[in-house]
Formats: sequence, structure tokens, C-alpha cells
Amino acid sequence: MQLAFVLYKYFPYGGLQRDFMRIAQICQARGHAIRVYTLIWEGPVPEGFDVRVAPVRAFSNHRRNEKFTAWVQADMAREPVDRVVGFNKMPGLDVYYAADPCFEDKAQTLRSPIYRYWGRYRHFSDYERAVFSPSVQTEILMISEVQKPLFMRHYRTPAERFHVLPPGISPDRRAPADAPRIRSELRSEFAPRHTDRLLVQIGSGFKTKGLDRSIRALAALPTALRKRTRLLVIGQDDAQPFIRQAREAGVGEQVRFLGGRDDVPRFLLGADLLIHPAYNENTGTVLLEALVAGLPVLTTDVCGYAHYIEEADCGRVMPSPFSQAQFNQTLERMLEDDEARARWHDQALEFADRADLYSLPERAADVILRVPS
Repeated sequence: MQLAFVLYKYFPYGGLQRDFMRIAQICQARGHAIRVYTLIWEGPVPEGFDVRVAPVRAFSNHRRNEKFTAWVQADMAREPVDRVVGFNKMPGLDVYYAADPCFEDKAQTLRSPIYRYWGRYRHFSDYERAVFSPSVQTEILMISEVQKPLFMRHYRTPAERFHVLPPGISPDRRAPADAPRIRSELRSEFAPRHTDRLLVQIGSGFKTKGLDRSIRALAALPTALRKRTRLLVIGQDDAQPFIRQAREAGVGEQVRFLGGRDDVPRFLLGADLLIHPAYNENTGTVLLEALVAGLPVLTTDVCGYAHYIEEADCGRVMPSPFSQAQFNQTLERMLEDDEARARWHDQALEFADRADLYSLPERAADVILRVPS
């Protein structure tokens, strides 16, 4: 079949983008042709992919999205496809990969009623309804159970259209046989003293991921512990506001921004703790990437995958409502307790051996390829 995958932006370091790539490549390996529609493509194009970048511009995101949708639909009218798989909400999808939370729920619970009179609201509400309305046939790939009841409440979407997927952690995130060597090499570069503590925060979208909370927690550590603790930030975003925050908090020399990287697994093996105090997070794939590498995790319960950290007993999950003071104290205890971190490491690896944390791309491809034309 000729499959069309549609997403607004592709870059190599986004979680949604990495999921898209793995799903598309599995469909390709099963003998199907891959066409990609996008507004922005960064990075190499896989062999055999037909990537079409829409030449549209607009002053606002929602107007740009509308022009993009029209361009894609016109292009597919000229060259038809057998399936349309969307990684952002939009009309005309056969399958939608639900990486984003329910927009309507956020608009009604977190925004002023005046917001619903804006053009931006109408656009995103209409595009969400085009996926979840009972009057359409779009099949929905859910990567978290958390959002499903919200969509059903707001749109009365039939339950049979939802397909809940297991996580899809890439096998290269698992701790390899030479993990001790990789850990030693990374620590010699970023934490040369054996008493140093190395925190890592991974993910594009620093504000949503709670980087400000991490910097506050680092600055609140007792003086001796703070001086030997480093925070490495990996992700593609504007770092300047957080660089200023770190300087003003007196920890500017201890926070390093490393940008988007292809060698994330070695940081998961070399750090002492993954810190991920997100404000909201549909899943939080990096939590499981840390888990399968044996890295203890400190996160918040709003992350869809946080329950795996509790099930594996490989770190701590902060309850809602979030308390910065409680978070600060928990970070201090976790950094001081070498024995607990060693136990969490072992329990994480044991859980990674027995739980299905890997088959999301294959299961997603199964649904995509069986959806009727």
C-alpha cells in the first residue's frame, strides 16, 4: 500500500518524531511505500521515504496549519494514497497517533471562558473534533490510558476506536554488557571526582518538562552537596531563560546545556539520577528509557508513564499538587542515599527484563495496516 504520514515538524530529537520514524520504518519493512507530509524536516531522509515539505507560510500557527491541511489534501487528490496516518490532530485521517493531550479539556479547565472566543481556540477545537467525533471513522492509537476518558467525555468517541499501545522503548536504550565502561568514560568527562553527583534532564520543551523546577531544586541543596552536583540538560529548545535562572540562583556553573544529541544512551548509563519534574506529560518516554538503562528516576505523577517507575520501584514519583519544597527534599535524599540508588538500579533492570516496554511501533503498524480503506 501507499501510506501517507502527516506531521507538522520532524526533527531527530523529539519523542513524537522518533515514534513516527520507527512506526514508518516498520511499515516500510513490511513492504509498504512511505510518503511523508510536513512543514519542516530536519535531519537525513531515510532511504525510500518520499518526503514532501509543504511550501506554506502564515502569521499564526493555526492559519499555517489550515493552509498546510489544504495543501496536503490537494496533493493527495493528485496522487492518492491508501492510508493517512496523522501525528497531529487534523481532518481526513484514517489513523491518529495520540501523542498530545485533550485540547478541549485543557481549554475548559485551565483557560478563561473568553479564550473560547479566539480564532486559535476554534481552530484547535475543530481539528480535535475532526479526529474524535462519533461521526468520523478515525482509529486512535493511544499511548497513555490517562487521556482516553477525557476524549470520550468531551466527544463521546466510541470506545472501540481506541487502541491502547504498550510503550515503545528503543532496544538501544537498554543497558549493554559494557555499561560500566561507558559509565566510567562519561563520568570522567562530566563528573571527574568520585564524589560528584550527576543529574540529567532530557527532553525538548524545557518549560513543559519543568526545567525551572530542577534548577530551583539544585540551588536548594545543602552547600556541600550542591557544590558537587551537576545538572546536564539535553534537548532542543531556547536555553537562555534557564541560563539566566541558573545564574541568578547561583548555580550557573553547575548547569550545562548540551543541545539535542544522538548519544543519549551513554548519559542514561553515566548519570546518578534522571530528573523530570514535568508540568504535564502525556507519557514521558524518557522515564522508561532511564528505567531500561538502570538509571533511578525522580519525576511527577502527571506523566503518563510515571506509574512504571512506581511498579518497578526504581525511584520516586512526586504527587500532585506539586510542592517545590517536597521536591527539593526528595532530590537531596536521593542524591545522599547511595544504597537506595544501587537498589533502584537493580530493580529497574529486573523490571526491564520482564515487562513489555518495547513493542509500540509493531503494535501501531498492526493497526495502521489493518484499517479498512
